[in-house]
Amino acid sequence: MSAVASRLRQFDDLPGPRGVPVFGNLLQVDSTRLHLQLEDWCKAYGPIYKLRLGPRRAVVVGDHELIASALRDRPDGFRRTSKLEQVWTELGLMGGVFGANGDMWRRQRRMVMAGFDPGHVRRYHPALQRVAQRLAQRWQQAARQGTAIDLRADLMRFTVDAIAGLAFGAEVNTLQSDGDVIQAHLNRIFPAVFKRIFAPLPLWRWFPSAEDRALVRSVAEVNAAVDGFIAQGRARLQADPTVREHPGNLLEAMLVASEEPGSGMDDRQVAGNVLTMLLAGEDTTANTIAWMIHLLWQNPQALARATAEVRRVCPDGEPPDIDQIGQLDYVEACAHEAMRLKPVAPQNTMQALRDTTLGDVLVPEGALVIAVMRRDATSEAHIRDASRYNPERWLADNPARQNASDAKRISMPFGAGPRICPGRYLALVEIKMAMATLLGRFDIEDVSTADGQEPRELLQLAMGPVGLTMRVRERDAQAVLQ
Repeated sequence: MSAVASRLRQFDDLPGPRGVPVFGNLLQVDSTRLHLQLEDWCKAYGPIYKLRLGPRRAVVVGDHELIASALRDRPDGFRRTSKLEQVWTELGLMGGVFGANGDMWRRQRRMVMAGFDPGHVRRYHPALQRVAQRLAQRWQQAARQGTAIDLRADLMRFTVDAIAGLAFGAEVNTLQSDGDVIQAHLNRIFPAVFKRIFAPLPLWRWFPSAEDRALVRSVAEVNAAVDGFIAQGRARLQADPTVREHPGNLLEAMLVASEEPGSGMDDRQVAGNVLTMLLAGEDTTANTIAWMIHLLWQNPQALARATAEVRRVCPDGEPPDIDQIGQLDYVEACAHEAMRLKPVAPQNTMQALRDTTLGDVLVPEGALVIAVMRRDATSEAHIRDASRYNPERWLADNPARQNASDAKRISMPFGAGPRICPGRYLALVEIKMAMATLLGRFDIEDVSTADGQEPRELLQLAMGPVGLTMRVRERDAQAVLQ
């Protein structure tokens, strides 16, 4: 053993919470609040410690520099976990770029990135404006009836409609339906995946509950919807051969690419990416907007400035065009600050493909690395006034703005490295569109929970607020025109 290797800490040398035989720390894990447990254990054991999750060994890392190093070492040094792959496949879900590894990930990533490039999003923008109009009509009805808006539910409808139009060229109008829409089925999948990853025993195999049986039906419904999107895409390709030269959406681009010799892509991979876009595009963006609205309501000065910007850029109250979206700098800063304090992906789990080192720790091949994303992003040791919601810190013209070595580098809501989220540009456009719709057409009267307390952070692969409602009133029509 070399002198350097002998100085490295081994897995067994690391501190960590005491476990029990066979299960290790698995019985201590509450999957719905795992991120909070990881953060608490960071306070107790430091920025790098160990967990035993049954037979799996996990190195937990809260240091942002070590996290960035691991994220940049994907996909060659780290992969998605084999447990995620196992649970995903067992549920009957098709794999896409989110769960792909190695060369399959590289092939799929190129296509997905092309589908989400800013130019393609610009072409889709008029359809996104129509989705925003439907959101405004839904909230207008709530304002006139004096009813509270379930923020997460409505915003998930908005994001499902938006992603279906952009990625699949499909009109999935959940905003104008209160029936058994696809969103209701999607909402069962991520929570079930996350819960089963950390389950001590696979009880659903032996004693399926009513919830497990409902999940099977939801997976079947979502897979059928995905098959329908693919059939519609193929029909468009057959009806208009020119579409092959200039695909109008991500699905059409994937179908064309899958027919190329040696593509390595078939309908299963295409379907997997359709499913991935629906799931990832719905939950994460909707939860971010909900948290952002909550934080703005708690910070009246920031809310007033964001409102003033929207009403200056969009004086007619209509959903902004793509050029107006680009002018909403303060609203974007509000989004980045919300993602720093309330990241919807507060931890990121990877599996080592080889022996590697993180700081002074040897991470053995096959071990998990769990990145605690929020620890340093909310630490006074790294960011001034870290607990305060301060969108100004993200503005280039703010004289008190911290330099690029702190907030912007430490907060990594979309990940980092080669596997950084391909939909990040679209997510910011959707966030600004939803906020412009809200602040341009309505005045917020209240954002709260039933008990008046802070909304609980619920982790179900994505982290969202529990029980957050909003009441709005319509802006005076004359005020909009002025």
